[in-house]
Formats: sequence, structure tokens, C-alpha cells
Amino acid sequence: MINGWSLEIAQNNAFPLLGVDFGGTKIEAALIGGDGSVLERRRAPNPGNYDAAIATVRELVTGIQTHAGQPAGFAIPGSPSPETGLIRNANSTWLNGKSLNRDLETALARNVKIANDANCFALSEARGGAAQGHDSVFGVILGTGCGGGLVHQGRLIEGAHGIAGEWGHIPLPAPGSDDRPARACWCGRENCLETYLSGPAVSADYRLLGGRAMAAHEIADRAAAGERRAVNTLDRLVSRLGRALGLIVNVFDPSAIVLGGGLSNIDRLYGDLPGAIRPHVFSDMFETPVLRHKHGDSSGVRGAAWLWSE
Repeated sequence: MINGWSLEIAQNNAFPLLGVDFGGTKIEAALIGGDGSVLERRRAPNPGNYDAAIATVRELVTGIQTHAGQPAGFAIPGSPSPETGLIRNANSTWLNGKSLNRDLETALARNVKIANDANCFALSEARGGAAQGHDSVFGVILGTGCGGGLVHQGRLIEGAHGIAGEWGHIPLPAPGSDDRPARACWCGRENCLETYLSGPAVSADYRLLGGRAMAAHEIADRAAAGERRAVNTLDRLVSRLGRALGLIVNVFDPSAIVLGGGLSNIDRLYGDLPGAIRPHVFSDMFETPVLRHKHGDSSGVRGAAWLWSE
């Protein structure tokens, strides 16, 4: 038994599952039904402080009607180290080095599973989402950061060190003159994909071409209206994303790629990316679809809930 809750019941989805999306700007808790629907949800801003964030989670979960001791799944930036259990690789750097799993279990008086938010996104979209029916899925988050998750036959692939799919901190493949000078990343390395394939990176690229500061969605709107500087910014994004996804195809060869995060709302990506990926794939054919997410910002909390059915 898990705090009075049977693990077998949790794994068989006999009751609604509890998920929490511990995002950089918001925290969301939700009950997910066996059909994947969101039955109840509560949201609050993430205070950006460790102790205050734990308190916010406790308040949100307490406000949802759950079974006593029902376990919870968490989608977070970063992931727990298999060796120490401490959080590492989070761009919300105040999480790094913390015993988040232990502290959440203490605060909530229930068992907790934690996974990277991109893993949870990929799991959600593979199960009842845009990639339902596909055997292997690469889920991409292009938002404040750049993350990825791998799902094969409906199950997460986390790898020997818990970093499978963590492509945001590998260098941009085949950099050209448009990709220089080198870009410093918060992780301490240079030219990480996150410095090219994120909302802030697109905004920085537009400024580099002489534009003023504005959000990526505004740049996309300007490109759709024909503004040359904005069009050039998206051209560079498509080229870089095509090279980066070509690398993933050569390693994992997914049957579907699903995009999430703010940049996934740029319509042009879905028409242009297959052609941008194809030259970088070591194959005589490339037919993998690039799909828009189905569940949007609910994918994190849906995937988190399903961690207990893994």
C-alpha cells in the first residue's frame, strides 16, 4: 500500500490521477480521468522561491478533492539525479541542488514521482494527444527554454542517467556565419540549442538583425504581414530547428515529432520543417510528420499524472 492507496489501483487508472505541472511562471494541479480528460484544475503563479513554491503546491493540491494519500506526479524543469536525488539541469536555477521529491512528499503527505516537463509533454501527446497511434514519439518544448522527451510504445525512455531526450544543451549542428558569434548559455556552455531555439532566443535574433525588443509571437505576426526582418528571423529559426531535429531523427528515428511551447504556435513551422529536416537525415526518404500539440499547456499536467501508470 502507498499511504493507504494501492499501487495497483494507481497504475491501472482505476481512479482519477493527480498531476502537477511545476512550471517556470505558473504551477498547476489537476485531476486527470482515465480517458485523459482534465476533471478539475487549479493554478497559481510560481513565486520563484523554493519554500514559497512548495507552499503554493500544498495549497493547490489541498484544494483538489483527492483520495487520502493519493500519489502525485510532477512535471518540472530539470530532473532528479539518479545518484543523489537532487534536482539538476533546471533553468529555474533555484531548484538545482534541492531535495524536491523528499520536500514535496513531506509537504503533501503522499508519494511523489518527478519527471522532466518535456518528458511529461511527450507522454501526454503520445497518449491521447497529437501523436496517438504512433509507435515512437519525440516531443519538443520550444518555450522559455528548449527541451525534448522520448516515448516508445507508450512508455517514457529516460535513459541510464535520466537525461534521454535532453537535447537543449547540445551544440547547434553545422553552424554557419549566421549562427555566430558564439552564444553563452546559463548552463556554462556555448551554442546550446536553447540559445537558438527558444522564445528569448528568437527575440534576441530579431534584435541582432536590427529590430527592437519584442516577443516571439509578435515577430511571427510581423513575418506573416511580410516584414522582411521578421521573415529573416523565422528563416533562421527554421534552418536551425531543421538541423537540430535532423540530428534527433538520425539517432532515434521517431515516427512522429510533436511541437509544444510558445514557438509551436508559429504556423509556418509545420509547412517548412519537413523540408528543412530532410537534408540532414541519413536516409533516402523522410516521412516523419511534424505535428502541432493537441493539449497545449495541459500536456505537462496530463503527462505528470500518468507517471504513476508508467
